Amino acid sequence: MSAPAKAERPMTHAEIVEAYLTASMIPDPDAAAAYMKPGTVITFTGGREFDHPRGPTGFNAKRYSWVKKKMDRFDVCPGADETVVYSVGTLYGEWIDGTPFEGNRYVDRFVVRGGQIVKMDVWNDSAERILVQRGIDA
Repeated sequence: MSAPAKAERPMTHAEIVEAYLTASMIPDPDAAAAYMKPGTVITFTGGREFDHPRGPTGFNAKRYSWVKKKMDRFDVCPGADETVVYSVGTLYGEWIDGTPFEGNRYVDRFVVRGGQIVKMDVWNDSAERILVQRGIDA
């Protein structure tokens, strides 16, 4: 007789966020969307709002040839009905003109409820770095 199969444990809130970010960096916005409740508002840098991960992917395609996140840590703040997860780290990649970069700070804030992301807010230093590239004191 074989041993019973172990039940797979549910993903933690931080694992949900990490899986979302990993899929979004491929980029595979449809795979990333599997971790979000449909219609979730993603408030991106500059206050741009999107309702699907395709929005930020399309925006990033105008700014970067490619971009990835070095996820340094996840800060998890549990609440009664939802959990807030912050992903903190740096961006690295290549600007649209082919110039490489690294060390570009980011903070992503996620609200997770019922095993799905229901809100996302994104901040990073890309705009300031672009200003410096153009000789504007940022």
